[in-house]
Order: sequence, then C-alpha cells, then structure tokens
Amino acid sequence: MIGGLALFGGWLLWTEFSDGNHEEVSEELVKSLDQLNAGNFDTAAKQLEKLEKDGGDGAVAIARLLRASVALRDNKTVEAARLYGEIANDSDVPEPYRNLALIRQVSINYAKMKPADVVEKLKPLATPGTPYFGSAGELVGAAYLDMGKADLAGPLFGKIAMDEDVPDSLRSRARQLAGMMGVDAIEDVDKTLKDLRQEGEEPTAAQ
Repeated sequence: MIGGLALFGGWLLWTEFSDGNHEEVSEELVKSLDQLNAGNFDTAAKQLEKLEKDGGDGAVAIARLLRASVALRDNKTVEAARLYGEIANDSDVPEPYRNLALIRQVSINYAKMKPADVVEKLKPLATPGTPYFGSAGELVGAAYLDMGKADLAGPLFGKIAMDEDVPDSLRSRARQLAGMMGVDAIEDVDKTLKDLRQEGEEPTAAQ
C-alpha cells in the first residue's frame, strides 16, 4: 500500500508536468512523496495540508488527492470519501482530477449507494476512449448487475476486456464477467491462445 501511494503520487506528478508544462513543482510536494514512500503518513499528511494552502493549482490538486489516499490507507473511509467528494465538486480543480476523485468516492461509498445513482454519476466516464473508462465502467457494470440488467452489463464488460488501454488485471476480470453473461470478449483468438501457452496454461480442446 505504501508503494502504491508513492506510485500514485508519482503518476499524478508526471500527468501534471510531463506535457511541456514548466511550472515549478513545489518542494513541499516532493517532500510529501518522500514521506509517503518512507511510510511516515502523519508527517506526509501535515505537509500535504500545508501545500493545499500555499501551492499552485496543479500541486494543490495533487496534494488533495494524495491526502484523501492517505485517509483511505488508514481506513478512514468516511474522511476519504468526504475529501474525494470535495475535490470532485470543486470547479477550480482540473477536470481529470475531479473525475478521478469522483470514481474513488463512488468506489468507497458503493455499498451505501443506489445502483441507479452509481450509473448516473459515472456513466459519462464509462465510455471507451475516456481516460478512466476501465475503472468507471467496472463500477457501472456492477451497478447494472445489481439492477438486474445483465443485458447492459455484459456488453460493457466486453468493451472493457477488449480495450488495450485498460490495465490487464481489470481486463481479465471484465473478460470473465462478460463470458459469464454470454458475451465474447476475446477479439484475437490466436493471440489469446498464444498468451495462454506462454503462461503455461493449455487451452481446453474443443469437444
């Protein structure tokens, strides 16, 4: 979990500043990431709170997301959901970060939400080609299943499974779910068979 937080923070930094934006990254943000990597969460949280008040727009958004992640790591789910909700509803935060915060908020609160509300909030993001299609789509697909709408869930999981921009672990889960609902989520059969053999799994012979 510690490494995951540090990697998440590094990804946010890369996203914000790798596109030619030469805005200076706050020294406090780098220090906070170092503290996260060292497992000093209390110190990191204090530094992130300070950065939220003094940093530039991009650094502030990253700091707020990381502080919410620290709360979640500490099993402070109510606080984490609140923090993510504040970010998601803050029009001053860049849209990609607001969308990420919304997905995380819904993920935390999923068990308390009505499936229809999950769909309403995340359906715009559960579209192929959008940055968070896999994560949003998985939650929307689960909500469809809870609503008894397997006819909508199956094709959505199928699209996730065939999207090469989606992480492999998520694609694998989506492929299994799609298959359970009779949706063929294997686009390239020959490649899939080759991958299975490389992984040491022998495909079952057709009867």
